[in-house]
Amino acid sequence: MKCPHCGGEVPVHKNPVPTVDIIIEIEDKIVLIERKNPPFGWALPGGFVDYGESFENAAAREAEEETGLKVQGLRQFHTYSDPNRDARLHTASTVYIGQADSPPTAGDDAARAELFTEDNLPTLAFDHAKILADYFHSKRQ
Repeated sequence: MKCPHCGGEVPVHKNPVPTVDIIIEIEDKIVLIERKNPPFGWALPGGFVDYGESFENAAAREAEEETGLKVQGLRQFHTYSDPNRDARLHTASTVYIGQADSPPTAGDDAARAELFTEDNLPTLAFDHAKILADYFHSKRQ
């Protein structure tokens, strides 16, 4: 790649793509979405961080777009960055936890949005089973 100003060679870097996932608590349950687009399956609400957007704003936006919920008390939980967590490309997801007080409704990339407990989780896409195992473990601590 050439620099548009000086014409010199510029090294091309491949970096992980930032994403967010949100664990939305409603009483003693969490919200999961069934993905409308590939890769299909059940997942935490979430998505890509837009350029110029904070991770916190991305989490609130994705939660509302996919579940119709305005999440309160958003706080950072953990970042997951295994290069194989998403078969499409290398992503690094910062996971947030927040609360809502009404039932979710599917929107945007979600075919369905439903409430689950630790005891009735469906098979999950990406690394979301690990994320939720870590989340439920931390709740028991």
